[in-house]
Amino acid sequence: MPKVSCDLHIHSALSPCASGEMTPKNIVNMALLVGAEVIAVTDHNSVRNSRAVAEAAQDRLVVVPGLEVWSREDVHILCLFANIALAESFGRYVFDALPNRLCEADIFGQQHLFDANSQVIGWEEKLLLSPTSLSVDEICHEAMRQGGVVIPAHVDKTYGMAVQLGFVPDHLGIRVVEVSKRGRQPPSTRSYPFITNSDAHNLSALAGSTPWKLDVTQLSPEGVIEALRKF
Repeated sequence: MPKVSCDLHIHSALSPCASGEMTPKNIVNMALLVGAEVIAVTDHNSVRNSRAVAEAAQDRLVVVPGLEVWSREDVHILCLFANIALAESFGRYVFDALPNRLCEADIFGQQHLFDANSQVIGWEEKLLLSPTSLSVDEICHEAMRQGGVVIPAHVDKTYGMAVQLGFVPDHLGIRVVEVSKRGRQPPSTRSYPFITNSDAHNLSALAGSTPWKLDVTQLSPEGVIEALRKF
C-alpha cells in the first residue's frame, strides 16, 4: 500500500478567523510546496469552499471535503467525507443547527466564498464561528450515518474533546484523534492513535507544517476515508 502525505485540517478564508490569503489557489500551491499529497479544507461549520479547492487542485493533489463542527459542549470535531455531495449534505445539517446570527465582519472577519480561480463570488452571511445546537453524540452519529469519518480536533487544547469533556466517549466510534502541533497527547486519549495536522489559518502556518503519512489502497478521497476507518 502506498504511503501518502496528509494535512487534514486547513481553513480557507470562509472561516472568519482565517486570513484572507487562504484562497483555493494559495492553499493548493502551498500544500504542494510542503509536500502534501492529500489535504482537507475544514472550515468552521461549513463545507462551502471545499468544491472550489478541489477544482483548483485538479489532479495535482487529493482534496478530501470536510468541515470542523463546533458542538454545543464547545467541542471541535473534524468531519471528513469521501465526496463533495456527502459533505454538502452533512454541511446543510450543521448549517441549520447554527444560531441565526449575522456575521459582523468588522468584529469577526469576513467569510469569503471563492471559485476555483480564487475570485470572491460572495460571502456567508450567517456567523460560522459559533457553537451549533448539536451535541457531540449527534454530530458523530450523523456524520457516520452519512458515510463520514470523525476525528476529535486538537484534543490537547481549548475546544478539544479531552479538555472540554475530560475524555473521549467509547461509544462514539472514534478511531483516531488529532493532537496540536508541538502539543502533547492527553493521558485520557492514549488508547487512541493520533495525528498532527497544521490547523492552518494562514499561509505561514501551512508553510511551516510537516504532513503525516497514511497508508491507502487508492489515492482518492474514497481511499483516504477507507484508510481512516481502518486506522
